Amino acid sequence: MTQLHQNGGAKVDQAKPIKVLNSRAFSLNAFGMNYAFHVGADDGLVHDHFGTPAAVQPTEVPPDHISGWSTRLGDEKRELPDAGRGDFHLPAVHIRTGAGHTVTEFKYTGYEVVRGKPELDGLPATFGVDRDVSTLIVTLEDEESSLEATLRYSVFPAHNAVAKSYTITNKGTEAVEIKRAASFTLNLEAGEWDMVYLTGDWARETNQTRRRVETGTQGFQSLCGYSSHFFNPFVALVSSDTTETTGPAYGLSLIYSGSFAVEVERHTTDRVRANIGLHPLHLDWKLAPGESFTTPECVGVFSDRGLGGMSRSLHRLYRNHLSRSEWTHRQRPALLNSWEGMYFDFDAEKLYGKAKDCADMGVKLYVMDDGWFGVKHPRLSDNAGLGDWVPNPARFPNGLKDLVDRATALRVSGSSEKLKFGIWVEPEMVNPQSELYEAHPDWVLHAGRHRRTEQRNQLVLNLSRRDVQDYLIDSIGSVLASAEITYVKWDNNRAIHELPSPATAHAYMLGLYRVIDSLTRRFPHILWEGCASGGGRFDPGLLYYWPQTWTSDNTDALDRLHIQFGTSLAYPPSSMGAHISAVPNHQVHRETPLSFRAHVAMMGGSFGLELDLQALADDERAQIRDIIALSEQVAPYVLKGDLYRLAMPESNYPAALYMMPDGSRGVLLAYCMQARVHKYAPPLFFAGLSAQSGYEVDCRTYTGSELMQSGLKLHWDSRDYQSRVLFVKRLPDNC
Repeated sequence: MTQLHQNGGAKVDQAKPIKVLNSRAFSLNAFGMNYAFHVGADDGLVHDHFGTPAAVQPTEVPPDHISGWSTRLGDEKRELPDAGRGDFHLPAVHIRTGAGHTVTEFKYTGYEVVRGKPELDGLPATFGVDRDVSTLIVTLEDEESSLEATLRYSVFPAHNAVAKSYTITNKGTEAVEIKRAASFTLNLEAGEWDMVYLTGDWARETNQTRRRVETGTQGFQSLCGYSSHFFNPFVALVSSDTTETTGPAYGLSLIYSGSFAVEVERHTTDRVRANIGLHPLHLDWKLAPGESFTTPECVGVFSDRGLGGMSRSLHRLYRNHLSRSEWTHRQRPALLNSWEGMYFDFDAEKLYGKAKDCADMGVKLYVMDDGWFGVKHPRLSDNAGLGDWVPNPARFPNGLKDLVDRATALRVSGSSEKLKFGIWVEPEMVNPQSELYEAHPDWVLHAGRHRRTEQRNQLVLNLSRRDVQDYLIDSIGSVLASAEITYVKWDNNRAIHELPSPATAHAYMLGLYRVIDSLTRRFPHILWEGCASGGGRFDPGLLYYWPQTWTSDNTDALDRLHIQFGTSLAYPPSSMGAHISAVPNHQVHRETPLSFRAHVAMMGGSFGLELDLQALADDERAQIRDIIALSEQVAPYVLKGDLYRLAMPESNYPAALYMMPDGSRGVLLAYCMQARVHKYAPPLFFAGLSAQSGYEVDCRTYTGSELMQSGLKLHWDSRDYQSRVLFVKRLPDNC
């Protein structure tokens, strides 16, 4: 039976997520979203609507003649805006043809509707079965240059999301050059709009920035070769009065890990066009006759329930239809990483001693960080060994397997489980002081005889080369096959310099995806964590392969509140790695209570410790077992629940509520960052509850209406850095 879902007075027929009228008008339908466009008079694609479902979409008829220098083409909201014919906005696609000009005119030639979603060759992308997603494929052709454009629109009705990408195929006899390729063009009507995005640097990633969209072009970018700490490949466009809980919010999230550009242009007509995709300075892609080029996929979501509604749509979509790991929905073991507790000062016996400490304290996964490899050039500091993925025989006289076998034979205290063992790797990098570089100096990225710029004493391997890819697949694969390794932290500690050509940047990323795809398919049981000096590559492209990313090298709990709340704007909390570290903190030298650090770390899906257990005070060691047990209680809500940001860190009293999708239970993580004298904390207004139902919170009962309308009032003492973990349970209706 056809089901009609109500949203804002409009009905959406969910039996037909894609509707086509007369082969020239297209409507993509979701529970709370509609995306529509049609074929215009000149056979180009014209955008009609993206937002709340409307019973009848208004048809806009532009005037035949427009005064001034503008043209009808420049006034249209275009689905695939190209260049050279009177559209004076920034284009999504810009191609230099074999004839030498950059004029293209893509005209509609046909469409196809398929259930499910085709894969993108060599690129990470969303996925789903027939009941989850349907895909509209539209073909266009530029007859003059013999170029074909194949546009893919995949609609996920349950998540109010449209995933878009396109392929350019050269059907001519001359090579062309793709100079600009934005994956998603968002067209907004005239109005007051803001853009919200994530900015930062090493150790202060993903701080939310909000600014007004002014007349002209504004935006942000990464030219690092990677998605970067500085900006994230995500932007939200919201009405000027949109809040966390109310108002329209559009989120654009690029499923890519390399250089990107976001360009938001408010024209003098006050209409807004936003493009997000590959950075044009890292493209210039040569397309020979018969070859094709596919853009990374970009997801667009719409919510009429503010930034929070937008975030929850992305979170659900990415948990269920992007992250493909066996661990995405599984509870991750509480881990201890050796780095801040040992740095480079270790051998097999010291590591085994720390592993025993972990097992005794209830830690379930012990991770050996940097420094375990290198023979001729052992990794005793950060100036040697990268690239030589062979265990250091001086550190491991009986071999790495011997240590792993002994460690994984340890029984975890208070559990029937054995300790798990993990390692750190940085495969994309090489030290000049290494056997790999000595044998293959041509394998690094370099531009002719220009100086090869080192950062952290290392250079970047050229992963656009097939032989480099094969070396990494073989060498890392051999290590993982040599022992019972069940976790890998994949690091990356510098940006890309000295590209031999702009196109190498994208070719590198395709090579990286091939390497990671091969290894994750060969070792699907391994829990993989991404890292790039912290959150320098926290992006949807890697979330496809890896279920979690190290959110920041800054483990200070106060700073982490800002970083983790910011990250949650675009990424599911389940994907965040968050650990307790020692105090004074190694990055900012701040001292905070152990309980506060623990409760902040519980915001992420991968909870752990970044310290030396033996260096803890006796009372802190006594708390660790209870903290781990609490983290295991909280984890299911973080992994599977819907996040409601009840208050942001700017309020001094941030709070995050995680509710299970069925609304039956949840957990509240609440914080007081600094004590305030004679000043009350504002109540926390819950969300995501049933107004008529009863709820138990902290051994007291409330109605959902009370919690959402009057709020929960928490009392904080006159101390800095306080926190509470409160479980929420919906009561039976007859209570």
